[in-house]
Amino acid sequence: MALLLYRLGKYSYRHRWLVISLWLAVMVAVGGAAAAFHGTMSNNFQIPGTETQQVADKLKKELPAASGGSAGIVFEAGDGPFSQAAKDAVSAALTRLETLPDVQSTVDPFATQAQLEQAAAELAAGEQQAAGGRKQLEQSAAELAAGKAQIAAAEQQMAAAGMPPAAIEAQLGQQKAALAAGQEQLDAGTKDLDAGAAQLALVQRQLDASQGLRLVSEDGTAAIAQVQFKTSINGLAPEVRQQVQDIAGEVSAAGVTAYASKEITEDISELFGISEILGIAIAALVLIVMLGTLIAAGLPLLMALVGVAVGVGGTFALSGAVDMSSISPMLALMLGLAVGIDYSLFIVNRHRGQVLAGMDPEESVALATGTSGNAVLFAGLTVIIALAALVIPGLPFLAVMGLSAAATVAVAVVVALTLTPAVLSVIGSKLISKRAWAKAAKHNAQPGHESEDRARDERRSSHGWGGLVTRHPVVALLAGVALLGIIALPAGQLRLALPDGGSEPVDSQAYKSYEVTARSFGEGTTGPIVVVGDLPAGLTEAEAQAKQLDVADALRSVDNVSAAVPVALSTDRRTAVFQVIPAEGPASASTVQVVSDLRGNKTEIADATGVSIGLTGQTAGNVDVSAKLGDALPPYLAIVVGLSLILLLLVFRSIVVPLLATGGFLLSLAAAFGAVVAVYQWGWLGAVFDVPNPGAVLSFLPIILIGVLFGLAMDYQVFIASGMRESYMHGESAKHAVRSGFSHAAAVVAAAAIIMVSVFAGFIFSHLTMVRPLGFAMAFGVLVDAFVVRMTIVPAVMYLLGEKAWWLPRWLDRILPDVDVEGAKLRTTGAGSDAANVEPVEAAAR
Repeated sequence: MALLLYRLGKYSYRHRWLVISLWLAVMVAVGGAAAAFHGTMSNNFQIPGTETQQVADKLKKELPAASGGSAGIVFEAGDGPFSQAAKDAVSAALTRLETLPDVQSTVDPFATQAQLEQAAAELAAGEQQAAGGRKQLEQSAAELAAGKAQIAAAEQQMAAAGMPPAAIEAQLGQQKAALAAGQEQLDAGTKDLDAGAAQLALVQRQLDASQGLRLVSEDGTAAIAQVQFKTSINGLAPEVRQQVQDIAGEVSAAGVTAYASKEITEDISELFGISEILGIAIAALVLIVMLGTLIAAGLPLLMALVGVAVGVGGTFALSGAVDMSSISPMLALMLGLAVGIDYSLFIVNRHRGQVLAGMDPEESVALATGTSGNAVLFAGLTVIIALAALVIPGLPFLAVMGLSAAATVAVAVVVALTLTPAVLSVIGSKLISKRAWAKAAKHNAQPGHESEDRARDERRSSHGWGGLVTRHPVVALLAGVALLGIIALPAGQLRLALPDGGSEPVDSQAYKSYEVTARSFGEGTTGPIVVVGDLPAGLTEAEAQAKQLDVADALRSVDNVSAAVPVALSTDRRTAVFQVIPAEGPASASTVQVVSDLRGNKTEIADATGVSIGLTGQTAGNVDVSAKLGDALPPYLAIVVGLSLILLLLVFRSIVVPLLATGGFLLSLAAAFGAVVAVYQWGWLGAVFDVPNPGAVLSFLPIILIGVLFGLAMDYQVFIASGMRESYMHGESAKHAVRSGFSHAAAVVAAAAIIMVSVFAGFIFSHLTMVRPLGFAMAFGVLVDAFVVRMTIVPAVMYLLGEKAWWLPRWLDRILPDVDVEGAKLRTTGAGSDAANVEPVEAAAR
């Protein structure tokens, strides 16, 4: 493989304009495809086959008017309760919203609240009227009974006096007829009173069902309107979202402030913000310090931008054909920038040292591509394997996310191996400053500088961080493991959920909407649960209404449910929709339990009411996604680690090194989880990282972090350990090879890690909230993995093991193909034979 890459580097160097032209053509083609075919991205994290999705599909078929997405807009009065003018302005804005093609309907909070209050008043008046009517009926019944008693006594006296029955009937018949008419009136009145009582009981049940549900706050200063869309929230175009916000904002003329919820305000049309650019600027500064010239520093950045343009551009081009979440291009962007800079840097740094040592530029570029490029190839393969394996859990949005990021990393690898040599050919000697050239020339002209270089190399390997670690390997090992173990402690409390409005920036409209809603109406109003019921066939309207209330009563009996309200009924009275308001927000542990309890009570509700229920909506869907992702973690981790262990076994031809690399990764992963829980779930350093409302961790962060961090950790393992193996294969003792290999790789690995941390850290303050914890987790994970695991624990263990670190059973050694990651075959064939003492000469030139 090293020889093949050597030839590829030489070809790219000699045919620089062809290679550059081909890449320009690819960029233009991808850019054109992205412009022509890109679609609307969403944050739709539904999973086919789950109850949430099945019920949503059923609702769309049987009750399409209620199947679209809904979102809230909170209106807050300036000073005191809403004036009539303010109410009219809100109602007018909602009426205008209903004229938008994508809006199905709106719920006027003032009209609805007035209806609820009027119903309560009418119920009280009806109960009072019924009580009066019953009192009158009781009085009439008493009078009727007294009349009957009088007639019976008179009839008895007449019969005793010997009057014939006909005479008695003639005398009392008129009175008896009057009593019979009175009895009929009494029976009719009793029947009417019973019917009225039944109606009052029905109204009382309806009011009981809506108890705990308000659309206007008790102090009259806030109101929440619901907007029902014809399509899912995730399918709304950015311009529709903006139209909704603009129309709602018109109420400001009446002294009212409108806050649209997160579902409406979420803007996923932009990738870059100020913080991301700042991260790249820090990476550029590190490159300038390391490479010495703006041209040299700009080369890795340029290669990364080319890779990102092609990779992310291709992702956008496919967004019209594939349902894609907004985080897919963001993840591809993060990784493409980070690995693109690092992979090019490894080759440029190797070439820079070799030409300073006097090597021919063409030979140097070819050799750098064959050696460092070989390490880049296998490091990139580990990242690609880890990301592509995200298809294994069977979650569509996660598969698209992983494949788009893996494709972008693959492009970054190809760019580093082809375009970097071509651009180095164009740049020529301008890669290095005149001062560095002069120093290198002076140093190379000194007699006996080779021995001086070897002595300097020896001093460098026995001093500095590598020397310190290998002089005290046990202390370094224990300190590193203890540090990561302590940081990892909070990981045991990890709780997963998808973000709600409370996780948005404090000054954002979405956060203010969440805060006002939670304060005025309760947190549960921000994330209602949608319940769909299958009613028996053949019900009358009254029977269907009674069934709905029976189900609402059963739903309301579940712990931590504030309200359960029937909101829709299909025309055939077979499908009913209920809105369940939990006591706390959608990402809270109690709401997750409510979803579980509702599903657990299905059989009980069906037995009691004859209605089978199912859950759908954003809140239930988020719970399903989090649960599915949690279940997918163990098999995904096993598959990724297993495949990468095989790859590392091929690269290092050792049993211990792959196991050590994997063990170190698990330590880094646990520490990254611990830090994420401490900051984003517990709120530690919340002011620093802009975490105003700590809560559950992003549900798909763990599985993405496993894939990304494992791949990047193996990057640094390859670059650190391949240097050690190269020294070992060239005849050094195993322990000395640890020191010399570390010395040669440490500077560039440290710089690469700082660059990658800077790029990831730029996303900690991204305008997309769900990207923030992901950026933090990756930045912190890379930081501890590079500096604590790869540059402390790994050399300490390798030094302690000595020759045992490179042990491989003979039978396995015979069957494993030789991938030659250290480029030994290049020296066997004579290619690059003058590449000795690269690192010392480069150090002398600085």
